[in-house]
Amino acid sequence: MAIKIRLARGGSKKRPHYAIVVADSRMPRDGRFIEKLGTYNPLLPKDSEDRVKMDVERVKYWLGQGAQVTDRIARFLEAAGEMEKQERSNPKKGTPGKAAQERAAEKAEKAAAAEAPAEAPAEETAE
Repeated sequence: MAIKIRLARGGSKKRPHYAIVVADSRMPRDGRFIEKLGTYNPLLPKDSEDRVKMDVERVKYWLGQGAQVTDRIARFLEAAGEMEKQERSNPKKGTPGKAAQERAAEKAEKAAAAEAPAEAPAEETAE
């Protein structure tokens, strides 16, 4: 049985509230879990103490039992000083999306088209 420490969503529409749970990886996100380890409220300010509440001792226990943490939980543990910070690679982070790339290409075409007629008369008068 593959065990994960992950987030289970609660709260109403557009007002998310998450529970930090230990669950079988085959169970649905908001479905059955083994134990609740804490809470996460993303609507609170980042420097608030109540944003992430976690029973670190139980997290350590489950990690000792072979549980895997999700990316978000790993970040919480890094912030708490319980895990060493991992190097993450996201090579596409700075690249614009598909629509933005298309708009930039169209803008470049228009600029090239506008420059071409402007350059042609300048060359004829220079000769």
